[in-house]
Amino acid sequence: MSLATLRAEGYPQANAISYANDGLILYFGTARTSQKVKNIQQCNKVSITISMPYNDWSQIRGVSMAATAHVLTDDSPESARAMDRLLARFPAAWDMSPPAEAGQSVFVKLVPVIISVIDYTQGFGHSELVEICASDLGERAPTGQMRGI
Repeated sequence: MSLATLRAEGYPQANAISYANDGLILYFGTARTSQKVKNIQQCNKVSITISMPYNDWSQIRGVSMAATAHVLTDDSPESARAMDRLLARFPAAWDMSPPAEAGQSVFVKLVPVIISVIDYTQGFGHSELVEICASDLGERAPTGQMRGI
């Protein structure tokens, strides 16, 4: 997945990151002191792209989405959920490196607002725009906030 955030000086920053999902809500882990966390803390509006592998343009499929990013607190149930989802998707990754010291890493939750589904198998340039509402996101959203992917 590619994640685009906005730097303090106004330039966009794109990073390739590993993620896991819970329905439409996406989670990733990163260093607490990373530039992307600093960017999100300044402006939580982000863009994301996820694409399927393809050999020619007629096979391009993927999604592009506008989302809000939320840096999760260490002791929150959402942080535990993020870790569970990431461990389920990438079990071997956790065995390959020593665990980070407490407080060095953080989980981020990405909640979609608008999703553009791209599917060139239906014709060159084919895309569909979907606006996400709270009922699309499931039961895990706190009251007054949009529920996540």
